[in-house]
Amino acid sequence: MGGHRAADERHWLRGAIDRPALLAIRDVFDTDEPLATAELDDYLDPRTLEVTFDEGLNGATTARIDVQWTTRNDYKFHYTDSRGVDLRWGNHPHNDEYVNVRGLAHYHPPPNASSDPGEVEDSCITHSRETLVARAVLKLWRVAYHADSLSPLNAGSNPP
Repeated sequence: MGGHRAADERHWLRGAIDRPALLAIRDVFDTDEPLATAELDDYLDPRTLEVTFDEGLNGATTARIDVQWTTRNDYKFHYTDSRGVDLRWGNHPHNDEYVNVRGLAHYHPPPNASSDPGEVEDSCITHSRETLVARAVLKLWRVAYHADSLSPLNAGSNPP
């Protein structure tokens, strides 16, 4: 996944991958975003939903969001693009390592989806249902796309 480094994987998702949740998220992207195509990496035993975009943020010619969702409602939405920009929205334990994060929901900011404990922020996404989280990510992406800026990506007020 893009510029994602193994050192950033100090924290992991709990539970097995939730295939029905990934299918519901796929349907949100396929229905609501004309620039996106969403496919499971393996239809019967998926690990990741791969959402590819015809265009990315800030002039990127291609982009992708890789989604993981577990049966315990832990998730990662990892954006990466042709310009080398990475960012993530996550909801999973992090051993209270992220000093600016009050709960499980957090945001790894661009340009490199930093896992530096002082750089990870509370996520503006506080929903827990997979379709609402998917719509929130999509809305934040769309606002940033039209603004031609990365700053709106974690600036929503509990979108959608």
